[in-house]
Amino acid sequence: MIFDCDKINYMAKRTQQFKVIIEQGEDGYFVASVPALPGCYTQAKTLSELKKRIREAILLCLEVAQRDPQYRRRLKFFAYEPNFVGLEMAEV
Repeated sequence: MIFDCDKINYMAKRTQQFKVIIEQGEDGYFVASVPALPGCYTQAKTLSELKKRIREAILLCLEVAQRDPQYRRRLKFFAYEPNFVGLEMAEV
């Protein structure tokens, strides 16, 4: 993945889709992270609030990517797009 300023500007102006990983902690809070955007995560008590917050977090990360060359380097080296295979319970 190569990110340059022109591509980042284009990304921020068009509609995009990002894979979001959602988990629920022991405390009941939902936590969302976006592997394609390092450091992009949030939490909320409800799924509807989580969806709103993760959209805000994604927009913020894209805005930072436009302005911060260090973050663009992080995107190049640490971003990934997972392929969901499944979830399995292991009994031991």
